[in-house]
Amino acid sequence: MIYLDNAATTRMYEGAVDVYKKYACQSFYNMSAGYNKAIEVAKDIDETRNLILKKLGVRGYIIFTSGATESNNLAIYGSKRNGKWEYVFSEGEHPSVYNVATDLQNQGFVVHFVRLKENGQIDYEQLQNVINERTRLISVMHVSNETGAINDLKRVDLIRQKFSPKALLHVDGVQAFCKLDYKIGDYNIDLYTISSHKFHGPKGVGALYVKNLNALKNITFGGGQEKGYRSGTENTSGIMAMGYAISHFNTKDNYNYVEQLKNLLKEQLSVDKKIKIFDVGSPYILSVTFPGVNGETLMRALQDYDILVGNGSACSTRKAGNRVLESMGYNLNEIKSHVRISFSEELSLKEIDFAGKKIVEVYNNILEKVK
Repeated sequence: MIYLDNAATTRMYEGAVDVYKKYACQSFYNMSAGYNKAIEVAKDIDETRNLILKKLGVRGYIIFTSGATESNNLAIYGSKRNGKWEYVFSEGEHPSVYNVATDLQNQGFVVHFVRLKENGQIDYEQLQNVINERTRLISVMHVSNETGAINDLKRVDLIRQKFSPKALLHVDGVQAFCKLDYKIGDYNIDLYTISSHKFHGPKGVGALYVKNLNALKNITFGGGQEKGYRSGTENTSGIMAMGYAISHFNTKDNYNYVEQLKNLLKEQLSVDKKIKIFDVGSPYILSVTFPGVNGETLMRALQDYDILVGNGSACSTRKAGNRVLESMGYNLNEIKSHVRISFSEELSLKEIDFAGKKIVEVYNNILEKVK
């Protein structure tokens, strides 16, 4: 099988599976308990917190969650305050951010949605026009899960500092963490979301970086774990396996190799001039349209050759249309023929060479049948 949907999820490292099993079957103790074995587990978990902070290049706090959806919800709802506050989101956000934004709007808050430009980045000029002294939170995705477009967080921060210096900046870093080489301290980010299963860790675990805990309030109530911001017994196995994945993900080497894979696939697809390739930003994601053919039809046909591709966010594939591509100016036909191809360092050049040729062949076979 040639798996080309790594933006949806990645295969868990074998070593991470071993770590998961260790903390599920041997060091299984509840870290909130007072005996020595539990205290040792608590120390191990704190080491993973420090590992994440080091990877992000910041000081602050790490709150462990069940994944990106919970982290994003905690970041936004947890920073909500009563009063005439305004909130700013891009139209390119993941549903776990965008749907929270629409809920805030339904609650009566003023919510601004910043459109995307043709290159997939947010419209910085519009961002500048909508933020003001009443802005409570700005939420911008780091890397688009649909297109791989990378937003200029430094520019976002400069705009914020000029027009709304007290506003909080939340960034969904799910498709960036580990995969890109950066330090979020350079961008003065207040809240940053990560998700384990995007970089070969287990599903069901993630984290929220918080610069200043005073900016956040808990949205769940219980035993007061995670400094009271996320009650519930910690997922020790998931947290420790995520730590393993972080420590074994070679950001620089993987980036360079995945870039080779992407360039090879682009070369193979470019043989057919009908195929439109959208390539900006992250080497891990390639957005492609296949005119005249439904993307889902192509996706299903490729399964017969053990090639798996995606057709957009795995969290919204059951919904019609694509708000992200629409905001970038794609028409309905282009959206219907869109396919997202996403890479991992575990793929070989030989697999990509085969996949590229087969995708072109299958596309043209389908095109002949629908004429």
